[in-house]
This record gives sequence, structure tokens and C-alpha cells, in this order.
Amino acid sequence: MSAADRAQRAAAADALCSGAYADCGGPDVGAALVAVGGYGRAELAPYSDLDVVLVSDEGVDIRSVAEQVWYPLWDSGAKLDHSVRTLPEMLAAAEGDLKVALGLLDVRHLAGDPAITMRLRTTMLAHWRRSARERLPALRDLVRSRHELVGELAHLSVPDLKEAEGGLRDATVLKALVATWLVDVPHVEVERTRLALLDVRDMVHETAGRASDRIAPEMWSDVAHRLGLDDARAAQVHVRELGRRITHLSHLTWRRVEAVLARPASYRGARRPALAPLAPGVALSAGEVVLDARARPAVDPALLLRAAALAAEHDAVLAPATAARLVRECAPLPTPWPTEVRQLLVRLLASGRGLLGVWETLEETGALDGFLPEWERIRLLPHASAIHRFTVDRHVVETCVEASTLIRSVARPDVLMVAALLHDIGKGSLTEHSVAGEPIARAAAERMGFAPDAVDLIARLVRHHLLLAETATTRDPDDPATVELVASRIGSAEALGLLVALTEADARATAPKAWSSWRAGLIQDLARRASAALDSGEPLPAIVVDDVDVPREVRRGSASISVEAAGDGSRVTVIAPDRVGLLADLAATLALQRIPVRAARAWAQDQYGVSVWEVGEPDLDPAVLRQRYEAVVEGRVDAARRLRPTGPAAALDPSVVIRPEASDQSTVLEVRAADRLGVIHLVCAALAALDIAVRSAHVDTLGPQAVDVFYLQEASAGALSDQRAAEAAHAVRAALTVVG
Repeated sequence: MSAADRAQRAAAADALCSGAYADCGGPDVGAALVAVGGYGRAELAPYSDLDVVLVSDEGVDIRSVAEQVWYPLWDSGAKLDHSVRTLPEMLAAAEGDLKVALGLLDVRHLAGDPAITMRLRTTMLAHWRRSARERLPALRDLVRSRHELVGELAHLSVPDLKEAEGGLRDATVLKALVATWLVDVPHVEVERTRLALLDVRDMVHETAGRASDRIAPEMWSDVAHRLGLDDARAAQVHVRELGRRITHLSHLTWRRVEAVLARPASYRGARRPALAPLAPGVALSAGEVVLDARARPAVDPALLLRAAALAAEHDAVLAPATAARLVRECAPLPTPWPTEVRQLLVRLLASGRGLLGVWETLEETGALDGFLPEWERIRLLPHASAIHRFTVDRHVVETCVEASTLIRSVARPDVLMVAALLHDIGKGSLTEHSVAGEPIARAAAERMGFAPDAVDLIARLVRHHLLLAETATTRDPDDPATVELVASRIGSAEALGLLVALTEADARATAPKAWSSWRAGLIQDLARRASAALDSGEPLPAIVVDDVDVPREVRRGSASISVEAAGDGSRVTVIAPDRVGLLADLAATLALQRIPVRAARAWAQDQYGVSVWEVGEPDLDPAVLRQRYEAVVEGRVDAARRLRPTGPAAALDPSVVIRPEASDQSTVLEVRAADRLGVIHLVCAALAALDIAVRSAHVDTLGPQAVDVFYLQEASAGALSDQRAAEAAHAVRAALTVVG
């Protein structure tokens, strides 16, 4: 089956229709028989209906023709969908029904007056273009409702080639969107994929022996044979891949439509699109993340993941042309990965719903092959269990989306997100998938540059990601052996907390009913019992305090700032006379220079404050940092105003808690918040405003989350009172709350 076969069927139907019109004496002027919809596109499958309309000028009586023209068509055995309308009635029908309007965009002449067909076609197209801005929101709602009702072609156990998301109906909608002249789509790719889906539909008709758009499980082998593919699995991959491609192009086009609709109707476009810089080499333009003039893909291996993470975090489109260019030109990633690249991957995975569209683009452009070759093992792999609503690869992405909402509850959000990405990587193996997945996950985590303890955590989570769910529902929680089983296999409270979050994310991504209150209660009860058996109490990061030589200028009251290269970034060491607000000013100095802080530690040494900052910017000039620091200290730069958090609220509220058990000499404040420029400054400035001194600190960035621990004292005393501690927590929480 091919386009030529469809055209041949259409030509035969055309001859039948034109012959019937001529035989009944249809007029040559003022009336015409036209094909619409799929027949209008000359794309008849073996058992397709013939969608025809007998249309006329007002005042032309074609009732006698209408009574006669259909009979020979019925007698031929053709399935007919027919109507009789005047030109004004056609326009009114199109105005009142979007489905009619879409069908009339593909009007084709069959018999009668060609001028009537031409007028109808030009009138319908012109009206569609004029009314597009008003009608597209309703079309978008119609498409979404269909998707919600039918599901997605790439994931349905019984795919619907026409109505499912990513099916032929969506391909037709894309053609209609292009006809508005408001947006464009990759024509060659859409048409190639649409024609391939039409080939599949032809094979399904032949296999079923009737008009059918659904592929039942028993049909896959026959469809594979007719398509010349190896087996049923190959046929499934082929069809689901086509559906995923149409889905991706549809998502991309609708995002562009929404951007157009958000602009005033009078907007005619700028000569050059405005670029809003997001990060080195990356900018936002018309809702899409693109490269700017500073981009140097050949020497910047982090550029692809930087662009992807920013697109997902801004819920923007990663421009396919940008992703494709980066696939071609980006420097290969070294092994192990630099810290920045690993952090960017975690940020991408933890970006929430914005991950879905960006991941689609990475898949469709082949970008995943460059940093996650393991993905091919599960790409478009169907789940063996019917409870799963997605293929394995999409389930994994959905698990990451669900896990992103839980990162405030775990000590290692970076480990959680990568474990979510890799938890089903062993699917498709002959051995049990959690067993097969463990060594794959371990090798991937090592390549990503995780430290050995984190690699072990990721591998353990992948190996035992089913442990809590299976044990909680099949074993007696009151039996000490049940708790011992979990505790012995998990090994630590930190790993247990991560496993609880991964278990919840995995279940929520499986199906709505997979995380019922009953199941959640069983798992949480088992986790509490196992935590009691382990060393519960999550340990805080150790504060490493070094004795440093205090430079002469510091003893004279000045500050010393030194910089040394550290991997793909820099290490900045600052020594200055200690005072309330010192850390706030240093953090502001770095934030105002847009220097990302990956980690930091600070402590008091006698009357001096010492801090070491690991930052993600190479080649820093200490003289420039000193100038900026002095401007902040002297008040020549209003750091509070320039670093005040604004913009859309973060998906997760900051977590600010007092840890009373952590120290006898100080009050320990733990902060978990979205990693963004200025977080450390905001925390320290809020504390300084209360005249609270930070005696030591440990700052870490784990993917999208800053995890900061501050040891606080009164400026001239010891630990804070309960009231003062509560005031400090409230002030920090307020400082981190985004203002719209």
C-alpha cells in the first residue's frame, strides 16, 4: 500500500461520482459535486467512506439531481456520507461547526461547475484565515478534549490511528493551522510522517477486512508482515514512533499558536526577534530557547543541557533547530562529566511538567544519544503490565516529573532525580529488570561524575525500587523480620528517605490508582518502622574548618579575595574581619556578577571570617570581585533591591527549619530552596537584619535545590532563644518567597 494506491482508489471513486452526476443530468453551471475531508485530499483507504457534497448557487434548484445522484453510488457498494447545500449554507455550516470548517479546507472538484468549486474553496480558505484568531482557541479545546478522551497513540494498548493524540486527525489539524498563515510547521517532516501513518491505516483496513482505525493486539503480526517489518514488536515501535513524532510537532505548533494569540492582532512582527539572555550562550525568543551570538558549541560541552534545562524551567520550547545544531556541533562530553553538566541534567529532570516537551525535542532530534545512550534500551518499549498507562520511556519521564515535587523531602535531590531517570533502565532484559538495571545505572552514574557514595545510592535505589511497594503489600509489618528485610537491604536512613520518595513517584507515574491512600499508608508505615530500626535522624553536613594564615591587609581591617582554578569553575577564598552581614555582602558580590555558587563553607577564625566558595565560572578576576564587594559594603550598589526575588512563583515553597538537636553551642538553621542567584545573600541579609551572626555555614547545590545549613549565634552571646530562632526562620522564609 502506498500513496499511489490511495490515489488510484480516489481516481476510481472520482470516475464513479462524476459518472453518476452526468447520468442524472446534473447542471454544468451553478452547481457542483465536490469531495471533502480525506476524500477531498484523495487519500482513500481500502474501506473509506466517500464524503461528498452537492453544492449550488442560491436559486439553483438541484433537488431532482440530489434525489438521483446518490442511488448509483449506493448501488456500487460505496459507503457514502453526503449532503446538499447552497454556498451560503456551506459558509454557515462552517461557521457553526469547527469539524465542518476543517473538512471544507480540503474541497476538491468532482463534477459540475468548476467555478462553484473554486468559489467554495477560496471562500472557505479566506474565511478560515480571517477568523483564525477567534476560532483557534475553540479548536485547541476541541483537540485537547479528544486527547483526554482517546489517549496518546504512542502509549495506547489498542492504538487509534485517527483520533488518538499523534494520529491522523492531529496531522490534519496541523495542515489547518498552517492554512491560517499565523504559524508554520516543518512541512517535510509532517507530510512524511502523515503519509507513513496513512500506509499503516491502509494495512489495518486490509487486515481487518473493514474500515477500522484501531490496531487490536492480535493484528500486530499481520500488520508487520504487510509493512515488511520483522515482527509485531517492530511494527509497534514503528507506529508508536510515528505517533510520537506527530505529537511532538503538534505540541510545538500549538505553543507557537499560543504565542501568536497572546500578541495583539495589530502586531506585525519585529524585523529581528528580541533575545532575552538566560545564561552564557542561551537566550529566550518568542517563547523558545535558542542560542545567542555568544554560543560556542564546539568548546562548550554543557551548552545542550544548559539550553534544555533553561527551556524546561521556563516552560518554554527548546527550539528543534537549536537542539539539532547542538547535536551536530557540541563538543563531546568528557568522562566523567564536569560538575556543571551533571547539575544541569539534574535541573532538567527536576523541572516539573516543563520537562515533557523538552524531552520530546531531545528525543526527536537525537540529542539523547549524546549524553544518555542507555535510553535506547527502553525507547518506545511497551510495559508488560496493563496497569501502566505509558510506554516504559514515557513512564520514566513521568516519574521524574512526580519526583520533582518531592525533592524538599530528601537529603539528596540529585540522587533522587537520577534514580528516577534510571529506575526502569533494565526493562526489556531477560532477567528481572531491577537486577539488570543496577549495573547499568551504576555505570551511567559513574560516567555522570557522581562521587562513589552517590553512585552506590543510585545503584541501590534502582536495585530495590520495588522493595517498599512489594513488601508493604505482601508481608506482615508487625513481624520483625519484615522490618529487618527492608533495613538490611536499604542500609541507611538517607537511602530509605530517597526510596520512599522514589516509590511514591513511580506509583503516581504508573496510573492514578497505583498510589491509593491505602497503598500509601502501608508503605509509609513500613518506612517508619524501618527508619526506627536504622539510624534515623538525618545527619547534617559536616562543617569543615581549616586554620588559615590571615594576610597582613586583613589584620589591618581590609579583605583578602583570592581565586584559583577548580575543574570547570573556580574556588574563591575570602578572609575579612568578622562582622554581622559579612556573608550577605560576599554572597551579593557573587550574585551581582551572575556567578553561580555550587558550594560554599564559612567559619569564624578568631576575629576573622573565612569563606571558601566553589563557583561555576572560570577565569575570575579577583580585582573585579574586590571592586564589586567594596561597592556593596559602601552602599554604592543596592544589593537588596537588585537581588529581590521576582517573577513566577517557584513550584515548591522553600523549606526553612530549625534543627535543635544538631548543636549545643549554636542554633542550626536548615534551608532548602530553589537554586537561583542570590539565595545565600537573601538568607544572610535577613539574618543580619535581626543582628544574628552566622558562625559557620555549609552551602551546597544539588541540581535544582540549594541545601544550606547555617550555625547561628547572637552577635554577643550564644545560641538563639526559641523565640529568636522562630523569628529567624520566619524572616528567612519571607525573604525567599517570590514576589510577583
